[in-house]
Amino acid sequence: MRNKMNTIYKQAERFAAITNKAIISGNIVRAKKLLNKAESLLETGSHETKEVIATVYVYTVSTFMEIQHCSISNLFPKGLMAEYIKQINASSV
Repeated sequence: MRNKMNTIYKQAERFAAITNKAIISGNIVRAKKLLNKAESLLETGSHETKEVIATVYVYTVSTFMEIQHCSISNLFPKGLMAEYIKQINASSV
């Protein structure tokens, strides 16, 4: 089970890195497709998948976008945006 979780986290990190690369290279169409895929995983994935997307992927991509001064609200689909807002609210408590 532990190896399975490590693999899921590593895959989410890699997925986030690919998304970040698309953003930094200016390939916004690809970035939006990747973000929409993450949204789909968040909506239809297993409990583990949803949790990893919400924690690892959203945190990694949103942190990167903030550092790069990208507009998160323009790119994030509704579900990812809700997870991002949850993280913001949780960190400011």
